[in-house]
Amino acid sequence: MSASESRHRLTKALHQAGVNYSREVPSVKQTQRFARDIVNLLFPIRENRRIELNEIESELETLEGRLGELLMPLEKDLTATPSEIASSFFSELYEVFQLLQGDAEVFMRSDPAAENIEEVIMCYPGFFALVVYRLAHILNKLNVPLIPRLMTEYAHGKTGIDIHPGAVIGKNCFIDHGTGIVIGETTLVGENVKIYQGVTLGALYVKKNLSNTKRHPTIEDNVILYAGCTILGGNTVIGHDTIVGGNVWLTESVLPNSLVYHQNKSVVRDNKSSGESINFTI
Repeated sequence: MSASESRHRLTKALHQAGVNYSREVPSVKQTQRFARDIVNLLFPIRENRRIELNEIESELETLEGRLGELLMPLEKDLTATPSEIASSFFSELYEVFQLLQGDAEVFMRSDPAAENIEEVIMCYPGFFALVVYRLAHILNKLNVPLIPRLMTEYAHGKTGIDIHPGAVIGKNCFIDHGTGIVIGETTLVGENVKIYQGVTLGALYVKKNLSNTKRHPTIEDNVILYAGCTILGGNTVIGHDTIVGGNVWLTESVLPNSLVYHQNKSVVRDNKSSGESINFTI
């Protein structure tokens, strides 16, 4: 196929795709900008600025208007008008801000490497992902399509932490390091839960006809999930005050106050005195 013929076919295919995907949607770029701006308004230290009282009020009004504009393309799918949903979002923002302040304190108390709250807010990917999730979760509860996912995917791209906005995460959550964490749509996470890198809270089966069922696990209060553990299934409940060790694979419930870990063995010996050859396959 010649280059000109390939361009012609691609042009027709792109035009047809444009017809097929002609549904109105909010701008990805503007949604990401909204998420970034509201995070920076809640935590202005991220931009190294101080905001006067009257400026905060003005910026909140501006952001409410911008959210209403973002919602306009989705108007037919909304349960209320864009302006009513924007107003409802901002009416819940104070309570969410209180939650986030508690989360920041937990990060500070839980990580010996954290020297101050400002460091948590400015540097910790787990905290940033949690902030964006909690904001997106408000919109998800208001039955807003697409925008909550765009927001959490923005955080996912920046941090490697994938939290579905439909998940329910209780207060005082601590996400350390974070990269590779997956928290599915119907996951329920209790209070005072610690989650380390590489943890997956997922579904046992990925089938479209299960979309309206609880597919992801329940994690009760005061649970610690160490790096790389995988917990699957909508009926799987990790009881309160349980510790799940690194790389554990669970598809069944665990009673409260349990300790779950792999029984493994590491051998340390003097390599110089060994006559055995060791072959590594990578």
